[in-house]
Amino acid sequence: MGIKIEHLSKRFGDFAALDDISLNVRQGELLALLGPSGSGKTTLLRTIAGLEQADRGAIWFDGEDASRLSVQARRVGFVFQHYALFRHLNVRENIAFGLRVRRGEDRWPKTKIEERVRELLALVQLDGLEARYPAQLSGGQRQRVALARALAIEPRVLLLDEPFGALDARVRRDLRRWLRELHDRTGLTTIFVTHDQEEALELADRVAILHQGRIEQLASPAEAYDQPASPFVYSFVGAVNRLPGQWHDDRLRVAGADLFPPAATKGEGAVELFVRPEDLQLDGDGPGWQATVIWAQRSGPRLRLRARLQETHDELEIELPAHAASPANAEGSSIRLSPTRFRLFPATAGTGL
Repeated sequence: MGIKIEHLSKRFGDFAALDDISLNVRQGELLALLGPSGSGKTTLLRTIAGLEQADRGAIWFDGEDASRLSVQARRVGFVFQHYALFRHLNVRENIAFGLRVRRGEDRWPKTKIEERVRELLALVQLDGLEARYPAQLSGGQRQRVALARALAIEPRVLLLDEPFGALDARVRRDLRRWLRELHDRTGLTTIFVTHDQEEALELADRVAILHQGRIEQLASPAEAYDQPASPFVYSFVGAVNRLPGQWHDDRLRVAGADLFPPAATKGEGAVELFVRPEDLQLDGDGPGWQATVIWAQRSGPRLRLRARLQETHDELEIELPAHAASPANAEGSSIRLSPTRFRLFPATAGTGL
C-alpha cells in the first residue's frame, strides 16, 4: 500500500510537533523516520496509525482518505519499543489476540486463527516457543512476538516505533538484519521510527530526516550521508568537523589555508566548511593545514585522531584505517591535513543541534 501525506500539522499547546509535512511512502518500501527527540517522528507515526489526530492536512491510503477511517479500519500493524505484550498470555495467545477479538463478519474461525499463528511462528523463527510466557523470553524474542502479533491481522502497513530501542547492541544488530530479511520476504510497506542513524542507514530503502517538526531531507541512505541537504543533516547523520571560512575574490580561505572549492562552487562572505573525519587525509598533496595530534585511539578496525590546527587552534577529528597507526601520527606528532571532500554552507546557517 502506498501512503500520501499532505501538509500535515499537529500542535500540542504551543509546541509544533508536525509543521506542514508532506511525504509519499512508496508501495512495499521500508522507510525510516530519523531524527532527535522532539523532532516529530513518533507523532507522525501515530498520526498515520490514527492514534493521534492532525490539526491540519490529509493522509491517503492508496487514494482513500484515511481521516475517515477508524484505527481498526486502517488495518495498521503497530509495534512499540517496549513490546506491549500481555504478560498473562503465552506466545501463541499473544499472536492470536488481534484475531480473536474481532467481531461479526471480520471474525475468523478457530482453525484459521491457529493456522495463521503457526505460519507466523515459523516466519519469526519462534517455533517451539509458543507455550512460553513473555517473562520466559529474551528481549529479542519478545520483540519478534510483538512483530508476529502486528502481522497476524494481515495489515496493509507495518509501523514500528523505536522497535529495538530497549535491546542491547548485539541483539539490535541481529534483529536489524532479521527485520530487513522479513521485509524482503513479505513486501509489506513499512515505516519505522529511530534516532539511531546507523540503524536507519543500514535498514531503510529511504530515510526521512526530521527536525523541529519538518522534513529536512528525504533520500536514500547513501544520499543522506554523502549529499546532506543542510547543516543539520550533515551534523546529525554521521560525524563532521566544522571550520569557519571566507570567500575573497573568488578564493576560499578556511582556517588560515587557501582551499580549492568544489567544482562550480562560488560564493561570497563568511561560510562554514563541513568535512567528515574520514575525508581528511594525512600528508596529502593538496592545500591544507598544519596540526598537532592531541589524542589517538584504536577503535576496532579504525584509528581515531584528534588534532589541533597550529594557526587557528581549531580541533579536528580524523578517522583512518587501523593499519595507518604509526609513530608519525602518535600523540604530540606534527601532521599535515588536507580535505579530500567537503561542503560549504553560509556561516549564518546553524545545525539546530
